[in-house]
Amino acid sequence: MANRGVKPKSKVKLKWSASFAYAIGLLVTDGSLSNDGRHILLVSKDVEQLNNFLQALGNIKNKLSRSKSGYTGQYIPRVQFSDALFHRFLVSIGVTPNKTKTIGKISMPDEYFFDFLRGHHDGDGYFYSYFDPRWKSSFMYYLVFVSSSRAHIDWIRNRLKVFLGVWGHLTKDHRTAVHQLKYAKQEGFKILKRMYGDKKSICLSRKRLKIIEALGSIGKQL
Repeated sequence: MANRGVKPKSKVKLKWSASFAYAIGLLVTDGSLSNDGRHILLVSKDVEQLNNFLQALGNIKNKLSRSKSGYTGQYIPRVQFSDALFHRFLVSIGVTPNKTKTIGKISMPDEYFFDFLRGHHDGDGYFYSYFDPRWKSSFMYYLVFVSSSRAHIDWIRNRLKVFLGVWGHLTKDHRTAVHQLKYAKQEGFKILKRMYGDKKSICLSRKRLKIIEALGSIGKQL
């Protein structure tokens, strides 16, 4: 009988959970998959982000390293590891190599969508607030999701319409060809409550703190 060899094992437990969905959100925005069918890479200036990623995948053992940016020449922290089964799983749910402008829907259980979205926002999204001088005591705040793929940002928008009945406002930065999906005030607050309301959820602490402080200034709490 021919020796079939050892069945490959995954470093990552391939089971959906809140933490696992968060890690997928980070990968969609800040990660990449190699064309060799094995390697997964996540790059971030925030070391906390990389540690959160490893924790969300089940505290896999992997040392942080640094890679040189082709744009700035600076060395940026990263996580890279080899896992053929995880790579295959990612491709099966819609996360593919060279995904930046081609990514669309991500297949996942509905119950973990907002955990995924929190990872997505921690990766590439942003939040900002200001007082509008045109109106007295008018405090404005916006929650923004970003993607170079129109199909992907449309998918996020449609999911949020279904789950929360929010519409948002879609724009495109013609200098960078990046799509920006913005939610103001009450719509944004509905999403933030679902994304960051659980204090125990994994997240990038500086982003959550910024949101808490802005909302606190007008008497709102997550």
